Amino acid sequence: MNKILASVRSLSVSYQEDSPQSFALKGLDLDIFTGEKLAIIGESGSGKSSFARALAGLLPDEARLEGKIDWLGFGQAPLGGRDLGYVFQDPGASLNPVLTIGEQVAEGARRHLGLSRAASVARALELLHRVKIPQPERILKAFPHQMSGGQRQRVAIAAAIAARPKLLIADEVTSALDMVVQAEIVALLQQLVTEEGMTLLFITHDIALAAQLADRILVLKEGQRVEVGLSGAVLSRPASEYTRMLIASHLDFGSEVLVSSVIDGPL
Repeated sequence: MNKILASVRSLSVSYQEDSPQSFALKGLDLDIFTGEKLAIIGESGSGKSSFARALAGLLPDEARLEGKIDWLGFGQAPLGGRDLGYVFQDPGASLNPVLTIGEQVAEGARRHLGLSRAASVARALELLHRVKIPQPERILKAFPHQMSGGQRQRVAIAAAIAARPKLLIADEVTSALDMVVQAEIVALLQQLVTEEGMTLLFITHDIALAAQLADRILVLKEGQRVEVGLSGAVLSRPASEYTRMLIASHLDFGSEVLVSSVIDGPL
């Protein structure tokens, strides 16, 4: 087993504006290992995004964080953009509409890698090639509204990895995309994290995509950990009724990816 990147103990997230106080995450214990691909699954409201944003230091001001995160792989809390890359669910909201694609992808490389303007633009072009954007030289000068949803998500991934972070968090990055583009984005993430040696946290409500991508799966329900384990074990021998229900709901839709994953383990 790889070394521990982050050790999470008794982590709770609540929102002070709620009355009575409600917990989006309650008492979570988890070790995240270097180089692993960890999927976090559960229904809407299960605490997946609250956990991801707590790790990234992106919780809103009204959130209350309790518990402890030891960043053993960094020695201190990771710096967003440099040590930790975050890809949001809606790239249309996370990308700046008034800056070109080239400016936005190059920014992280220039700020965190100390590259010159020319070198950071070259890095941006390289990344657009790597995320398989068509005609990347032209796209460098384009704006987000001129691209499709799938292309914007690829750009957001490129921007998130521009400074070669050790940890990449992909938060529901496929939920707004059609099934074909979803599969392409998952394959892209798989390739990039392998090539870069990154740790990946993949937040999703889609078990089939988690099965396709992840080494391990964490199941959350109402802010609490239900189970965690190797993907093949969680899918083929779930320890909880809740996980069995999630799997059954996907099997009802005839997911061939999930069926093969349950039989053979992660793809």
